[in-house]
Amino acid sequence: MYPRLEKYIHRPNIPLCVGVLTDQNTEAPKPDRTLDVLGFFCPEPIFRTRMEMDQMNRGEILEVLADDPAAESDITSWANKTGQEVLSIDKDGDLLRFLIKKVK
Repeated sequence: MYPRLEKYIHRPNIPLCVGVLTDQNTEAPKPDRTLDVLGFFCPEPIFRTRMEMDQMNRGEILEVLADDPAAESDITSWANKTGQEVLSIDKDGDLLRFLIKKVK
């Protein structure tokens, strides 16, 4: 259904595209959980992200797959307000992949 997502599903250690880490040989951290909110629009992606993070332990990493145009600003704003750490944002056309580390 979403052929561009195959690289995320079948190769979990893909290099970062959006440069939180600058060394291209550095691999992205492996997520502990994946949340697929493709096809959902505001406020559903942020609502589900928050619910998933509430169930996780400190230090765990959540991968969020989204295609909502507002998801990038919504999720980064939410993470800043709640003290979570956005490790990376990977963009592939209209698809977004977030890696978020639970800090609090």
